[in-house]
Amino acid sequence: MNTALQKRFWKTVSVRQEAAGYGIYLDDKQLKTPLKASLLAPNMSVAEGIAAEWSAVEGKIDPSAMHLTRCANATLDNVVVEHSAVAGMLAEYGATDLLCYRANGPKELVARQADAWDPLLDWVSQKYGVTLIVTAGIMHVAQAKVGQEKLRTVVCAYDPWRLTALHDLVTISGSLVLGLAVATKHLSAEAVWPLSRIDETWQEEQWGIDEVASATAEVKRSDFVKAAKLMDLLDQA
Repeated sequence: MNTALQKRFWKTVSVRQEAAGYGIYLDDKQLKTPLKASLLAPNMSVAEGIAAEWSAVEGKIDPSAMHLTRCANATLDNVVVEHSAVAGMLAEYGATDLLCYRANGPKELVARQADAWDPLLDWVSQKYGVTLIVTAGIMHVAQAKVGQEKLRTVVCAYDPWRLTALHDLVTISGSLVLGLAVATKHLSAEAVWPLSRIDETWQEEQWGIDEVASATAEVKRSDFVKAAKLMDLLDQA
């Protein structure tokens, strides 16, 4: 079903427990992924969230307004099949993590980055036994291979649904460390988002706010928070 071209044709939305998960039904028609797999949620909380998105449709289906449905499709059609590749791609963020590349100046920005990011690097060291090297400027610095292997092991342990959520947390923030901080509930998404935008916030303070860039950032912030919400739903019974 090309949802972008469909109008609401159903009267009711329901959730039914199946052998392999929780199915979402539009009247008596079970939702399918774009690749025609049965859209089965891993628990009732996620299923009810997906069902709520379909219940809220009033006219044409707008896929951009259906975050959980899009995550379900991505998980079942892509991440389940390419789990190792997706996990490896996310683990690579640890080799060039945002938190490791600091400004050369001015000193106020340098201090702001250190105050915000150093505690998170300490947390990674304590939790995962990985010490990441910090540098000033944009020249690449090689991280220890043993540490990167540890981070890869951590990421690979995420099941496909949680890996989908982690994917958004990492790619939107540009940081494996920040993504893991939210995924493990060390910090909330609301607390972490400003930490991912210290450089941008500094530039806005110096030169003013660019409306286009600000609007783009708001979309990313919203998606970041939604990814954290998916992680929360996955942890519920």
